[in-house]
Amino acid sequence: MTHALPQLYINEVVLGTCFGIIVGPYGVNVFTPRSWGSFENTITLEVMRIVLATGLFAVGVELPRAYMKEHAKSLLIMVVPTMAFGWIVIAAVMQALFPKLSYISSLCITACLTPTDPVTCAAITRGKFATKHVPAKIRHILSAESAANDGLAYPFLAISIYLTVETSVTTAIGKWFLVGWLYQVILGTVLGAVLGHLFSKLMKISHNRGYIDRESYIAQYLALSIFTIGIASTIGADDLLAAFAAGCAISWDGHFNAQTEDDVFSSVIDYVLNCGCFIYIGAWLPFSDYNSLEYDINPWMLVVLVIAILVLRRIPALLVIYKFVPEIASWKEALFSGHFVFVSALALKRLPTPEHPPADQAQYLAATLQPIVSFVVLASIIIRKYRRE
Repeated sequence: MTHALPQLYINEVVLGTCFGIIVGPYGVNVFTPRSWGSFENTITLEVMRIVLATGLFAVGVELPRAYMKEHAKSLLIMVVPTMAFGWIVIAAVMQALFPKLSYISSLCITACLTPTDPVTCAAITRGKFATKHVPAKIRHILSAESAANDGLAYPFLAISIYLTVETSVTTAIGKWFLVGWLYQVILGTVLGAVLGHLFSKLMKISHNRGYIDRESYIAQYLALSIFTIGIASTIGADDLLAAFAAGCAISWDGHFNAQTEDDVFSSVIDYVLNCGCFIYIGAWLPFSDYNSLEYDINPWMLVVLVIAILVLRRIPALLVIYKFVPEIASWKEALFSGHFVFVSALALKRLPTPEHPPADQAQYLAATLQPIVSFVVLASIIIRKYRRE
């Protein structure tokens, strides 16, 4: 699928975030998500869910025909070890920086930072620069990995939360395996693949009989992604993986791609949603919490954490395993491949509301999770701006 607007992406991210900051509580104070009380986290969760799922569906659709059939092994090798390595190592760094956090609580926060954001990943996988300088196999594997590991953040988050809120380790591990893996991940993936396959067959039959035209395929682009995450989230499955699996399945035979080729409407939808998302994030950022004596958080600790994430989260693991991933031909490509609000909102939904001061570790985790995650998000936006330039 051809994208006519990728060069606008980095401006969309930075300008959208800056505009959100300007209209937010630290600017003219006309758009203040954090003033919405008990509804704020739910609204944030659902806004990010729609934007992420649409992006993940798009990634699946845009991959080459039957891509997962040939590259599933490489993707699995690339996703699981790098996520696990970054999850464990960054949690150790976080506990050293924030000693009031237990290692389990640090793992919970790190789970929010483990995925490679598929939205910001577009800055290095789309556009004229990427087409000219980044091999197609690297662009495809990075796009697929960014989508897969966003959904696979669920098990990492789930085990951390279960170990925090459950009194028994055995109970926590049992729930993690049954709910986190079998129900959320496996069911979500199968559900998305089945829905995508059914959508593909239904639309092909409708097209052959003249019930729909080419424009109808574009109209269904957004509808199908939202329908998939609606079904998945209703039954409690992993809706992000379901969206990605549906996108892969619907374009498996290449028919959907052929009908939407050279049409920019899907790109327009994607970029409008992304722009709105980053405006929301800009207004949502809790700048006052980045220097909180009450929770022992200060800017220099957060900056050190960002540096540690940039250096340790993915690059070391990829430099070790790249030889097992045929799509990555050299250590230079592995280093390049080593180069996050929904999961934090989901975590808060499962954690207790913190008192002042927090009564236990679970409440302390709930109070510190979003300030730390949001600072990393802000730093990620700034760093990607200068990397792109």
